[in-house]
Amino acid sequence: MSTPVIDVRPRGLAIFLIVAGVIGWIAAFALTLDKFQLLQDPNAQLGCNLSILVQCGVNLNSWQGAILGFPNPIIGLAAWIAPIAVGVAVLAGAQFARWFWIAFNIGFLGALGFVIWLISQSIFVLGTLCPWCMVTWSVTIPSFIAVTSFTLRNGIIPASPAVRRIAGVVSSWIVVVTLGCYLVVAVIAQLRLDVLSYL
Repeated sequence: MSTPVIDVRPRGLAIFLIVAGVIGWIAAFALTLDKFQLLQDPNAQLGCNLSILVQCGVNLNSWQGAILGFPNPIIGLAAWIAPIAVGVAVLAGAQFARWFWIAFNIGFLGALGFVIWLISQSIFVLGTLCPWCMVTWSVTIPSFIAVTSFTLRNGIIPASPAVRRIAGVVSSWIVVVTLGCYLVVAVIAQLRLDVLSYL
């Protein structure tokens, strides 16, 4: 017996996933190159080191920058291929089973949790803002919102009619919701690190 597929073709979501995936992959690639440079020369002046506050070096050299025992950017190099592949497949006419969309959504939930942890470590422990890391944060947040609102709105993840309606509203206001999330991070960073005084 074949697994039933979800008969939806979210072209807008597919295009967004491709764009977000490419941006996230580029950020991971840039961070990987910077890590290689630091391994060759621990005193190297990285292009992303803009000030004492805004820099990549501290993050890359910290244990938080290699949470699984290898540099975090390698996770990004592998993980960002998934949304690109899914986006391209949807544009090509592919339809996926319910379990696939749920697994994909869980993957983004894990990514969001990881990013929230990294944000907290950056702001409250390391006291720096890594430019390429922030690029990753900036695409992970709306990607999670977009995928989750899609799966809830279309009943892929079982939810009440009220939740599905809310998901529909959120999907129409993803930009606003995302900007709200950015604002929360910016306010926390300002209160903790006094970012404006370094500009």
